[in-house]
Amino acid sequence: MENKTEEANSIIKNHMMWSMGAGFIPVPIADVFAVGAIQLDMIRQLCNLYEVNYKDTEGKAVISSMTGSIIARVGARAIKFIPGVGTVVGGVTLAILSGASTYALGEVFKKHFETGGTFLDFDPKRLKKVYDEMFEKGKEYARKIKKEQAMAEVELSKGVEEPDAGGEDVVKRLQDLAKLKDDGLISEEEFQLLKKRILEKAH
Repeated sequence: MENKTEEANSIIKNHMMWSMGAGFIPVPIADVFAVGAIQLDMIRQLCNLYEVNYKDTEGKAVISSMTGSIIARVGARAIKFIPGVGTVVGGVTLAILSGASTYALGEVFKKHFETGGTFLDFDPKRLKKVYDEMFEKGKEYARKIKKEQAMAEVELSKGVEEPDAGGEDVVKRLQDLAKLKDDGLISEEEFQLLKKRILEKAH
């Protein structure tokens, strides 16, 4: 069971990452469908791992019942329609919510299957509280992943000699950095440190 738990955690994390990537798709409806497909594949893989019979129709019904209210109130999708701002800001927000939703869904199925549950005795109403708790945990996990990615990109850029792209490139980097701070992915202290590095590299 311990090996299965580790493999299940890996399946959940991978699909969480893919869901976060789908959050950057610039068309609001397309990203919701993409995340749904990713979550369906995750459930299918968890079913195979725990040797539980799987049906697409049952998987879709469970996803809809568990995540419907979350998707319905994701206002970030509407932000994407704002020219020049929506895709980046809304994408970052939706990426975190998409990742959190996938994480929560995976954790619910993992716990259910580990206690011998199947699709036949899966009760969305009973497990909704667990999903909501895991969703909040998933948001923190997703923010941590985005923050680590942002920091890694900065560290990587430090060791790469890049041609001078001029002032426009510096402005763009600073704007991207400001967005990360606004979205809560980096702290004010980290923002100032990374800003200093960008400006030092420009001179």
